[in-house]
Amino acid sequence: MNRIMEAGTTALAPARAHAWPVASETDCDAFVRDIYDQYGLLIVRYATRLLDGDWHKAEDVLQETAARAWKHAQFLGARGEHIRPWLFTVARNLVIDHHRARRIRPLELMPAEDLDTSWDSTESTITSHVVLKALRELNEQQRTVIRLMYHLECSVAQTAEHLGIPPGTVKSRAFYAVRALRKALRKQGVFGE
Repeated sequence: MNRIMEAGTTALAPARAHAWPVASETDCDAFVRDIYDQYGLLIVRYATRLLDGDWHKAEDVLQETAARAWKHAQFLGARGEHIRPWLFTVARNLVIDHHRARRIRPLELMPAEDLDTSWDSTESTITSHVVLKALRELNEQQRTVIRLMYHLECSVAQTAEHLGIPPGTVKSRAFYAVRALRKALRKQGVFGE
């Protein structure tokens, strides 16, 4: 992804008119690097729009698109400038798959007390007990944001969509929630000053 940011100016250049000769694995790697250089930023921006601003998921879409291009390098290498529509179609299909998966498996909220505490070690059990006790000291908004973002690993955009609030509000609540959680854990003697 860093190559995308570095290649930000070249990514907007038109596609090359020549075909990539792809014969070996080294050629495939060069082929994928060219895809990242020419189309990486464009695909990420496109996927980000389709994913309601979720840049991190869009980066995943780019990686999967590049992986599929690598698998089909022998076929795609001969297509030259016609590779762009193929790449954007793959990216669009990956985003559609993501949306379908979210509909099938929607986000579920669970109370902080019901978080999985079935780890094997005693230390983990004690740690989870301390964290759950600290979570009880937070208000409901703070617990919900922590549950969504850190336990269920939702993105800011997903959390905002689920709660029906702007992404900036999610970030603010997460900041204050983590700060309050640290304070509660310090009160229990877990964190030193």
